[in-house]
Amino acid sequence: MQAKGLVKFFGIALVLVCLYQLSFTFFANRVEGQAQSYAEDKVAAVSDPVEQAKQLSEQKRRYLDSVSTEQVVNLGVTSFTYKELKERQLNLGLDLQGGMSVVLQVSLQELIQSMSNESQDPTFLAALKRANELQRNSQEDYVTLFGQAFEAEQADGRLAAIFATPEYGDRINFQSSNEDVLKVIKEEADGAVSRTFEILRARIDKFGVAQPNINLQPSTGRIVVELPGVDDPERVRKLLQATAKLEFWEMYENSNEFSRMLTDADKAVKESLDIESGTTDTAPTPDEADVAEVDSTATDAADSENDEVNLLGDGGEEGDTTQTDLAKSNPLFSVLQPSPNAGPVVGYVNGADTATLNKYLKIPDVKTAFPPNLKLLLDAKAIADEENPNVFPVYAIKSRFNDFKAPMEGDVITDARQDIDYNQQVVVSMTMNSEGASMWKKLTRENIQKPVAIVLDDKVYSAPIVQAEIGGGQSQITGQFDVTEAQDLANILKAGKLPAPARIVEEAVVGPTLGKKSVSAGLWSLIAGVILVLLFMVFYYNTGGVVANIALLLNLFLVVGVLAAFGAALTLPGMAGIVLTIGMAVDANVIIFERIREELAKGSGFKKAIADGYSKSYSAIIDANVTTLITAVILFYFGLGPVLGFATVLIIGIFSSLFTAVLITRLLIDWWLGKGKSLSYATGLTKNAFKNLNIDFVNRRKVFYMISGAILLVGLLSIFTRGWQQGVDFKGGYNYVIQFPQNVSTSEIRNATKGEAILGAEPMVRTYGSGDQVKLTTSYLIDSTDPKAGDMVTGKLYEGLKEIAGNPSYEDFIAKNILSSQKVGPTIADDIKRGAFWATIFALLGIFLYILARFRRWQFGLAAVLTIAHDTLFLLSIFSLFEGILPFSLEIDQNFIAALLTVIGYSINDTVVVFDRIREYLNLYPKKDEKLVINEAINSTLSRTIITSLTTLLVVFILFIFGGEVIRGFAFALLIGIIVGTYSSICVATPLVVDLSEQAAKRQKAKTPPSKGGKKGKRQKQKV
Repeated sequence: MQAKGLVKFFGIALVLVCLYQLSFTFFANRVEGQAQSYAEDKVAAVSDPVEQAKQLSEQKRRYLDSVSTEQVVNLGVTSFTYKELKERQLNLGLDLQGGMSVVLQVSLQELIQSMSNESQDPTFLAALKRANELQRNSQEDYVTLFGQAFEAEQADGRLAAIFATPEYGDRINFQSSNEDVLKVIKEEADGAVSRTFEILRARIDKFGVAQPNINLQPSTGRIVVELPGVDDPERVRKLLQATAKLEFWEMYENSNEFSRMLTDADKAVKESLDIESGTTDTAPTPDEADVAEVDSTATDAADSENDEVNLLGDGGEEGDTTQTDLAKSNPLFSVLQPSPNAGPVVGYVNGADTATLNKYLKIPDVKTAFPPNLKLLLDAKAIADEENPNVFPVYAIKSRFNDFKAPMEGDVITDARQDIDYNQQVVVSMTMNSEGASMWKKLTRENIQKPVAIVLDDKVYSAPIVQAEIGGGQSQITGQFDVTEAQDLANILKAGKLPAPARIVEEAVVGPTLGKKSVSAGLWSLIAGVILVLLFMVFYYNTGGVVANIALLLNLFLVVGVLAAFGAALTLPGMAGIVLTIGMAVDANVIIFERIREELAKGSGFKKAIADGYSKSYSAIIDANVTTLITAVILFYFGLGPVLGFATVLIIGIFSSLFTAVLITRLLIDWWLGKGKSLSYATGLTKNAFKNLNIDFVNRRKVFYMISGAILLVGLLSIFTRGWQQGVDFKGGYNYVIQFPQNVSTSEIRNATKGEAILGAEPMVRTYGSGDQVKLTTSYLIDSTDPKAGDMVTGKLYEGLKEIAGNPSYEDFIAKNILSSQKVGPTIADDIKRGAFWATIFALLGIFLYILARFRRWQFGLAAVLTIAHDTLFLLSIFSLFEGILPFSLEIDQNFIAALLTVIGYSINDTVVVFDRIREYLNLYPKKDEKLVINEAINSTLSRTIITSLTTLLVVFILFIFGGEVIRGFAFALLIGIIVGTYSSICVATPLVVDLSEQAAKRQKAKTPPSKGGKKGKRQKQKV
């Protein structure tokens, strides 16, 4: 072996680097173990299990917080704090430790509207609406789509007429072309996305989560955030989606004059409804309330049972009748109760009625009843009233001019912090810069004995009466905060205002209980699979198997170490990637060992057999791994979330397997033989296995064609009639894994959650693992852009299932019963489908081009692609045929696509090994009958094909049985794919090469005139 010294150097260096990287995980776990012991001692006297668990978590957190910045590891030359250890330890994916993952989309529509100074130009608004529709089925960026939509709406329209505002006057004038305007919008959009990313990163850094991960996808304008260990999803949603648009407004006060405005508005509403024959739609969709005068997002989904609260009556027996009569005679007052007192509050509205109120306020005649500089806003929190817990105060802010620009905005804030005021109330204290201090002084001086509203994201947090002029640039926000809310608000204000709103388009929440189950199931199934493979290799290859096992264990160590070094996360699909890595490592060793056995059988000396075995194996090993690498790289490029984790491990595993299985094993063998010790590649039971095989695969190819054709025909019929069960990844929707205190039936859950009062259309419900767990999928409100839509869905779910769940509180239902949740918006679902399609196409194209380049015959490349198509259709057919029959999910989702591309890689791996041997035999025996040569080549690789498939199947089967419900569908796809891939590489791919070559030879013969003696024909026949 050449370059032994270089291999030793790299081997030792890699081991040392991996040891160093994994040491952070070891020391971090040791500190956490100490924290656990400390917490257990502190709560030992607590008898209530629920309270004990709560205090245990709190005490552990306190201990870790106390040592966060202390040196807990001292290595002499350097030392590390616990915080530094956590930042460098091996990341676990959310599916292994619990937490929350979200994908945010920066709302460029709202940015463009803001740039236009909220233009109401009909063509402009129609273009925005059309751009939103185009975005669903296009890969173009939103600004480009807006430009196309505007031109489609009005071919000769000029964007400069809309965007030549004072703010952009130095870049856009009335003579600017549409292209110039779109260029400015694109620059602003790109800047907005980048600034949003930086602001969100600043907010997350202050959130206090260990190992947060935030990434920007520049091509889509999306921001991916992963927060391990988070157990309060609602807090995260507020933190990430808050625009932080802080404003200070002057206000209208409740007075006789304002009462007259309301009375005139009420009359205008009644007249408008009378024109509509006295009917009105009192249940606008969430989308109708999105651009409203009153923010309807304040409605708490969990309190939806308070829809019938009587705001005006005393709640007696005549309450409902009075409310109904009032809705007819005074429709505005039926939803907006005027305040009886003087002051900043002008009325009250039930959270459930805000959408109806918005609809009324949009009526043109109603708008004219109010001054053009008036706007109604809700309080950030409902009033503290047990009888009416969902009622919000309404305020009327006013601008000095009709442009509705606040006298002061949050850009003057230099610092914000959680504080306690003189009434012992939690507040947020703010410090302003000199400009802000001057503006605040002027604003308070001009409004003495009048209220001033402090507004954040169009919600009024406080409206204090100014008692005197306030200097010094200090102010406070009050609002019935708890300490955590005040800290989050202060952090949001310090990080700054988002240049454009960011909406959650995809979300996944994994509870810590499900995460622990996944760790346990995945880890033990992986360990069991590895042990089985190690035992099999020793059983089949004797001491040669021991060498392979050492390399395999080193391989696994390097994969985990490199993951830690790169800061990549180990996910449950990543564990499946490790399984496939084991299969590839074993495959490389099997190819080499079988070659060595062949050379020994020919009578070669031991050292020469080893040298020849390795050299003759390189071609097949490299080809097989490169084709798998092509699919892994494509999967990495197009993947997201769990798929990305799988692809990362697979790529690392491919290079690690090549290094350990080819170079390290050779180094170990040379070292072993150099010590004068013997080495064997077989046992008494396996010495003659697979010898003298002579199965006629080629002449039986029509039988194989018929078998495959019959199965695929049935599968295609099922695909076109039954289709597939698409996961939310592909169709959009909400997914929940819910646990109950007792076994439940799917029909019971389905009946409890269907109907207009709950989740609308009937949700899809199936048992998820044990009988007390179900997986529920619904598309309810998935098209809504309301930031509270997810909470509304959860609230409706609670309303339907609380009795079955044992009547827990809403908070307990979310914390204990919902083990995981997922949201995928329709736009990102379309993107995932497109990504899956192009990933498959590029994988096929890449493999075809590689095989064409390596084998220099298009027949090999086409046969490989047709074989892949065969395997793909076979797998899709199985998932269509057995959906709803097998007791686990067979959804077509991102994990399925990962499995499909893995199967493609595995199948082509098998196929290339066979093709490589065929190419070798055709060159060795050019005068032999081609079909005979091909049969010999297939039979000579049969031992490698079966052993590799068997070892990989062992691990995947263990993963399928014990790996947990989360990964069962994925493992099933791999299980079927390996079996089908093994069959097709022998019984489909090779026969296709034979038939394609024969047809090509016939066409060539028909085109070429026969030469003298027919020699040309003979040469053509021998060339395959």
